[in-house]
Amino acid sequence: MAILELQKLCFEDLEVGMSERLVKVVSSSDVIGFAEVSGDRNPIHLSEHFAARTPFKTRIAHGLYTASLISAVLGTRLPGPGAIYLSQTLNFKAPVRIGDEVVVTVTVEELMEKGKRARLSCLCQVGDTAVLEGEATVKVPGRDEDRSGL
Repeated sequence: MAILELQKLCFEDLEVGMSERLVKVVSSSDVIGFAEVSGDRNPIHLSEHFAARTPFKTRIAHGLYTASLISAVLGTRLPGPGAIYLSQTLNFKAPVRIGDEVVVTVTVEELMEKGKRARLSCLCQVGDTAVLEGEATVKVPGRDEDRSGL
């Protein structure tokens, strides 16, 4: 995954239907790093021996690691710097394995003038399989708000 270049969108720049994507191949070091940061050391994520005895037959990424890729899109591209998470729903549909290429798509579904809020659909796929679906609501800075020099 290339680091996403920051895109600074204000509430006034957003339109229903706008969308951004991120593509990330999940590595073993990503999963280990997420375990270290989160404290979730479930062996299904870290031990090939343990994971081989599960229905998945191999290690899988943390569901919240996959969800964190949505956060990357929201915080860097759509809407970008200054966006504040208000809520997120997550529906895990299928496992993400080490080596899988995850495609994250975030799309503006609704804009709410009151409070400058946006409702966005969030989809993570591996190939044609949806592995995570959800919806985020974020507060988006307007043109008249300070964005700390961004």
